[in-house]
Amino acid sequence: MHISLTPELESRVKAKVESGLYNNASEVIREALRFMEIHEDWVHELKLAHLREQLKMGLEQLEHGEGIEIASKSALDELFDEIQR
Repeated sequence: MHISLTPELESRVKAKVESGLYNNASEVIREALRFMEIHEDWVHELKLAHLREQLKMGLEQLEHGEGIEIASKSALDELFDEIQR
């Protein structure tokens, strides 16, 4: 397999090898991929926790009568357009 790196990334890989922590660039890339895999699950869990907190806040707002009623698809489309702006 052949990969292309930006000059900055290539410099960072070379620096890791030159530090003596790794024997070659392949070891650096393998370690980076392992790190990414481990931390993807952690980041995913953080995002889910944040989403759950937002949902909880929304439900609490609805329970306190702070919601808005959407009576039609066009009203929903207008709300989404407003949110995007």
